[in-house]
Amino acid sequence: MLILAATPIGNPADASSRLRDLLETADVVAAEDTRRVRRLASDLGVDIGGRVVSYFEGNEARRTPELVAELEAGRTVLLVTDAGMPSVSDPGYRLVAAAVDAGLDVTTAPGPSAALAALAVSGLPVDRFTFEGFLPRKTGERDRALAALADEPRTMVFFESPHRTHETLLAMASALGPDRRGAVCRELTKTYEEVRRGTLEELAVWAGPGDEERVRGEITVVVAGAPPRAYDDETLRSMVADRESSGMSRKDAIADVARETGVRRRSVFELVHR
Repeated sequence: MLILAATPIGNPADASSRLRDLLETADVVAAEDTRRVRRLASDLGVDIGGRVVSYFEGNEARRTPELVAELEAGRTVLLVTDAGMPSVSDPGYRLVAAAVDAGLDVTTAPGPSAALAALAVSGLPVDRFTFEGFLPRKTGERDRALAALADEPRTMVFFESPHRTHETLLAMASALGPDRRGAVCRELTKTYEEVRRGTLEELAVWAGPGDEERVRGEITVVVAGAPPRAYDDETLRSMVADRESSGMSRKDAIADVARETGVRRRSVFELVHR
C-alpha cells in the first residue's frame, strides 16, 4: 500500500500519532528531503524502521517505477514531503497516478495543511475556495494567470516564496484591484507566526522594499473572490438566448446562466418567460 502522510507545517507537535507509527513501521519512507524526515523523526522521538529514499522534483520520474515495484512486491511505502500533504504543490502526483494505474492501494494519513490553515485564519469567506498554488515565475505568464482570475468569485489561496511576495502582491493589486481584500500568512504554527490582513495595495506596501525581515519564511497568500457582478434583466435574457441559438435547450440554458452569474435559477426562468 502507498500511504501519503501529512507532516507538520511548522510545529512538530502537530504530528499525528498515526504519522509516528508509520515512520516506525513502513517498509520504505520516500521523502522530499531525507535529512528533514530524519530530523522530524528525531523531534518526535521515533526511529524510522524502514529504508529511507529521496523523492523530489529532480528524481520523481526515475524513482516512481522503483517505488511502484516496491508496492507490487507487497511492501508499504510511506510518502512524505517537507511540510503538509504530498502532491499538493509538492512531489507525489506521479507516484499516485502510477500506483492507481497499476491497480495498487493508495490511502492517506491526513494532517496539517498550509492552505487550509491560512484559509481558516484569513478572515475571508471560506465556504467556497480555489487553490492556485504557485503563480508562474515569468512576469507575462503570471500576469495572464492573474487576469484569468479577475472574475473568480471564490476565495483564492496561493503559495509564494518570500523574495517574490512584494512583486506578486503588486501584480495582484493591478490585476484584481487595489481594494480587493487579502491576507498574507507567514510562518504558520511557528514561533514567529504572523497574519497580515488588508487590501492588496496595503499588503503590497507592507511587504515592500526596506524591511526584508517581514516576508521571511513560508508564505501563503489568501485573496478574496471577485464581488458579484450586477446583471440587468435584458443581459440575462440575452445570455439565455445566445445559448439557445447555439443548440442548448432552454432549460439547460437557464441553468447555465444561473450557474455563471450566481442569479437564482427561478429568477432567470421568470425573466425569460415573463
